[in-house]
Amino acid sequence: MGNVLTIAGRELRGYFGTPIAYVFLVIFVIMSGVMTFNLGNFFARGSADLSAFFVHVPWLMVVFIPAISMRLWAEERKSGTVELLMTLPVSAGEAVVGKWLASVGFIAVTLAATFTLWITVNILGNPDNGVIAVSYLASLGLAAMLLAVGSCISAFTKNQVVAFVIGVAASFIIVTSGTPIVLDAVSAIAPKFVVEAVASLSALTHFTGATQGFVALSSIVYVVSMIVFWLFATVVVLSARKAD
Repeated sequence: MGNVLTIAGRELRGYFGTPIAYVFLVIFVIMSGVMTFNLGNFFARGSADLSAFFVHVPWLMVVFIPAISMRLWAEERKSGTVELLMTLPVSAGEAVVGKWLASVGFIAVTLAATFTLWITVNILGNPDNGVIAVSYLASLGLAAMLLAVGSCISAFTKNQVVAFVIGVAASFIIVTSGTPIVLDAVSAIAPKFVVEAVASLSALTHFTGATQGFVALSSIVYVVSMIVFWLFATVVVLSARKAD
């Protein structure tokens, strides 16, 4: 565990050692504000809450999360430092979890930067802060899951652009598999149990339930299982590359 935390701390400091991290953070906060107050028709609805923000969070993450995860391993492979990392007295699993934790920590800081929206709605009205808190935790869980997916994709290539494009596509599929347009298409060619299975695998289905203040055990199991699976897949890919 000590090696994991050491790697995570080093990587997290690395994020804030470049201006790119601050640019990312500022853009995310600005886009969050635009989607909450402008696209979400905040004042026209006459309801002081963050429902509009959380409706758009999954779509923000479809683009922003791959922008973070693309550098997790692609940069290491391109520079050749992944081979050096693998010769250190740390296991591939420790390295993978450590770098993933650092990226989750960075996203946690980014989400925390949007707390000004939370403060604003409390000034303007009397929102359900319990639901907002759960929604923030659900957002972090969604980000952690997509970062695990992106980590595996990044381990396959030395090109960050390729990792980003594939990461966006994978994130989009994971998020949209539970939307009505997808489920309607599936229901036209498959039985009901298949439609229900597709919906249960959708990140959006689980996320929407959480943003309404209802956290099902199945949603927690889904997020944890996806994270474990994709981090394990990352370890397998890196170990295979090491053996080549």
